[in-house]
Amino acid sequence: MVDITHKNTTLRTAIAQATVKVSKPETIEAIKNNTVPKGHVFAMSKAAGLLGVKRTPDILPDCHPLPIEFTGVEYEIDGLDIHVIFTVKTIYKTGVEVEAMHGASVVALNMYDMLKPIDKGIEIHAIKLLKKKGGKSDFKNKFRKDLTAAVVVCSDSISAGHKEDKAGKAIIEKLKTCEVTVSEYVIIPDELESIQNKVKSYENMGIDMVIYTGGTGLSGRDVTPEALIPILDRRIPGIEEAIRNYGQQRMPYAMLSRSVAGTIGSTLVIALPGSTNGAKESMDAIFPSVQHVFGVLRGARHD
Repeated sequence: MVDITHKNTTLRTAIAQATVKVSKPETIEAIKNNTVPKGHVFAMSKAAGLLGVKRTPDILPDCHPLPIEFTGVEYEIDGLDIHVIFTVKTIYKTGVEVEAMHGASVVALNMYDMLKPIDKGIEIHAIKLLKKKGGKSDFKNKFRKDLTAAVVVCSDSISAGHKEDKAGKAIIEKLKTCEVTVSEYVIIPDELESIQNKVKSYENMGIDMVIYTGGTGLSGRDVTPEALIPILDRRIPGIEEAIRNYGQQRMPYAMLSRSVAGTIGSTLVIALPGSTNGAKESMDAIFPSVQHVFGVLRGARHD
């Protein structure tokens, strides 16, 4: 199956439709009057759909097992057409489009099975997705597409040439996928004054975001938070919480990270862990959603 471990959990909704076409008005009347020999068509078909949607990953090999947290079945009669409207909701990392379409198809098949003794001309038409909501495409940054970033690696050993930087490069790769231009990439030692001077110069240059990696741990030389917090205009605790929560779900030591996020003027400043995995997972936790901040800073409404 596709790896979804890097994705964030969000509320996902999918609405699918299947159309059952009967061949005579008497069939519609039998359904309405509950005179179909096999029983109540709408109620039994709904029950079949509820059972079927839960079995979707058992039938389709690439579907992820996921919690089905709401299922709704509605019927619309239009002449000889009966439209099955099937809604599925979950709070998970991947969408429920296939589950909704599978559920709608099971409802339609059960209706066919119940009605075939009284109508030999039944057809099933147009099993299709009507709407989906809650995935990455719904949370794309709707504002500026010309954002710039500076990536600053804080490390005594890397700046001295004893180690190779991988965390900063992982951050740059993520920024590229989010269509953010990396204007600066530098490596500096773990010195409080150097850290402060860098962010001040980038803010004066009009860089949109400055992302630090390294110096957020608990060793004596880890001073990135101490350097940044006093000069931030405002902290953004939600970003910090999202980073630690995402990391904690993946390894137990994430709680020890002192990641920081805030603004200086209209520049977003974020300090991430110095490990490659820590930096990469932190970026996965907040991008591209964090780009919404640049619309908010300029007075755009929260959608």
